[in-house]
Parts: sequence; structure tokens; C-alpha cells
Amino acid sequence: MLLAQLLDRTGTGVWAASSVLYFTFVLGLDAGRIGLLLGAAAVAGIAGSPLAGHLAGRFPVRSLLIGCHLLRLGTLGALLVVTRFDVLLPLVAVTYLGDRAAKALEMLFATRVAGERRGTYQALSRSTANAGYAVGAGIAAAGLAVGTPAAYQVLILGNALSFAAAAALVWRTREPRAEGRVAAGAGDALTGGAASGGGAGAGDAATGDAALGDAAPGRAGAPSPWRDRGYLRFVLLDIPMNLDDSVLAVGLPLWLVAHTDAPHALVPAFLVINTVLVVVLQLRVSARFEEPRQAAAAVSLYGLTMLACCTLLALTSGAGTVAATVVLLAAAVLVTAAELLRSVSSWELAVSLAPEEARASYLGVAGMAQSVQKSAGPLLLTGVVMTAGPAGWLALGAGITALSVLQRRSAVRRLDFVLAPSASASASASAPAAPSPSAARTG
Repeated sequence: MLLAQLLDRTGTGVWAASSVLYFTFVLGLDAGRIGLLLGAAAVAGIAGSPLAGHLAGRFPVRSLLIGCHLLRLGTLGALLVVTRFDVLLPLVAVTYLGDRAAKALEMLFATRVAGERRGTYQALSRSTANAGYAVGAGIAAAGLAVGTPAAYQVLILGNALSFAAAAALVWRTREPRAEGRVAAGAGDALTGGAASGGGAGAGDAATGDAALGDAAPGRAGAPSPWRDRGYLRFVLLDIPMNLDDSVLAVGLPLWLVAHTDAPHALVPAFLVINTVLVVVLQLRVSARFEEPRQAAAAVSLYGLTMLACCTLLALTSGAGTVAATVVLLAAAVLVTAAELLRSVSSWELAVSLAPEEARASYLGVAGMAQSVQKSAGPLLLTGVVMTAGPAGWLALGAGITALSVLQRRSAVRRLDFVLAPSASASASASAPAAPSPSAARTG
């Protein structure tokens, strides 16, 4: 499975580095049409995660994941022969839809295969993905150096073939039959706590939003994430908890070019720093925040780290070349640290806060946070934050920090409700039973 992800992300790295230039120099699209193309694709990608989660509750995840790979193989293959913009628009949109759906299915597949070791698997997955992106960017750089239309087409074809290879590897990977191997025990606690009559169940119900946010997982049939206000709140707050992605990809380069005297050649260093640190440190960070409550604590650390990063960016305005260079590199390190924390917290909480019997649909909705951020994050940074200058960065950092505190508190309250009943049940099961009065008399 990890090898399949490596091939997938290598192809994605090739696409990310070459697609805009392919649309420009090979297909002859202007900037406005390229923006519309990618914007529509990003919006289509938002639907990928919930759609994948909905289907995963009805069909084998492995089959769906293979389908996503083959779907992207077909759409990218079609891009090599399509030149009309009205046909390109739905093709690219479907490609991004399949991409986001595949990522949600990989997340769900990992919870089933890795079980209680899903935190370690997530760390390996993140390291593998970043290595794949780096390899893909290197391959794209070689093709772009040639610069001919044929070279661009070879890059696109290579990305398409990576999906074929990934599909073959997923086909050879066994999918567990039983949901019982899915980790965390959160689902059991959720259903047991909600369904138990009186006692703790009645008391916790009175807390309303402080616990499950008016979810009713104990009702007949699988619960719906769209009616679970507590989980929807988690997903909504998880959108700004993904802004490190846009800060790294959009904020740092554009701020360097437009507002500092740092050399433009520094821009590739941001990606190098990010890739190297994620590959080296992801396992270590995941090991420190692998429990649900530890993941909730990581959310607060994420907010503080992003505040420090945004503060450094605000300080670079008007600084000299050397000072701006040093501070920008430090900001790249901090935004990567935030990414490491976010990848652990978002993954673990998305799984732990979801009822086990409906985990597929819940994780599909959780995946929307990244998709929405990828669509709205660049617009927020370019249209609001950087327009406001240094004050915009400070406001962004303060806002993310405040929302991270709210996210942590909300997650902890839900975890208290989800995990407490199972802990009490375990304690009762392990405690020796007190002898009944009749037994005492007869003994």
C-alpha cells in the first residue's frame, strides 16, 4: 500500500510541477482560463471526500480505490488528445475529484489495515508521500529543461501510468473483512454510551454540544455525519487547521517576491526544507501524539506554531536581504513543524471522533476540510492577508491560534464523552464481582 502511495504521489508531483506550463505552452491557454480551469477543479475536488465515504459504506474500499486510480488514468490519458477548453474543464475537474476521493479512501483503508497502529502508518504515509512529491518534482524538472511539447506530453503520460501501477499494487493488497480491526474503540464507546439507558447516558445527554454536539449514533441504523453537529464542528474548525499548506505553497513565495528583498532563488529552498523535515521527523512526531488526547493537545501546539510563523513573516517586511532570508527560512521550518502537528492531529481526531459503524461516511466528510482549504486558502492569503501587509499576517496567526484552542476544547469534550463509557466498562469488567448476600449466607 505504501508503495502504491509512493507511485501515486510521484505522478502527482510530476503533474503539480508541469501542469500549468503544459496548459500554457502546449495547449496555449491564457492565465484567465488556467485560473478558471484549476479553480473549477478545486471546487469539484471538495465533493471527492464525502462521495468516497458514502460509497465506502456500500462497496469494498479496495475496489473503490482501484476505480479512482483507473479514473485518473483515463482522464489524464484523454488530456493528451483534447485541446478544446469546454472539454478540458470537466476532464480536469473529474481528475481532481478522483484525486481527493482516492486520498479519503487511502485514509479509510489505513484505519482498517493498520488498526491501533494507524498513527505509525500515517507517519509512514506522510513520509512516503513527501518522498514521492520530491521524486516527481525532480522528474518534472528534467522534462521541463527539455521544454518541447513532446517532453510535456511524456510527463503527463508518466503521471497517468503511475496510477495504473498504483491500481495494480492496491489490487494485490488484502482488505480486512471485519470492521472490528478498526482502531480506537471510539465507535464502541460512542454507540454503547448513547444507547445505554439512564445513568451516565442521561447525564451526558444533558451536556448537548459539550459532548456529541447533538449527534445520535445510538439511533437505529448507522448515524449520518451530516446530522452530527459535533463532528461537523470539528470538520469546520479543521479547515483553518490546514492553512499551513497554503502558507507554504502560496504565502511564502508570493510574500518573498512582493514584500521582501530576499533572493527569488530562495523559493525552491522552502520545498526542500519541507520535504526533508517531513521525511525525517514525521515518525518521531507521530510517536509523541499517537493517542486521541495527545492529538487534541497537538492542535493547540499547531496554533502556537502558526502564530510564530506568521509573526516572523510580518517581521520580514522592510528587513534587509540577509535578515529577510534568515527569517523566511525560519518561517519555512515553523510552517513545516505545523504541518507535522496537523497531519497527526487531524488524522487521529477524524478517526477517534467518528462512530465505528459509520466511520467510512464520517471520514469522507472529514476529508472535505483539506479540499475546502485548498480552494479558499490561496484566496484568503492573496486577497486578504497579503493585501493587509504585516498586520494581515499577525491577524491570521492570532485567528488560527484562537480557533485551535476552540478546536482542542471541543475535541476533548467529545473524547470525554466517547471514551469515558468504555473506560468505565473496562474497569467494571476487570473488577472482582462482590458476592451477593445470598451467596454470603450460603458460603
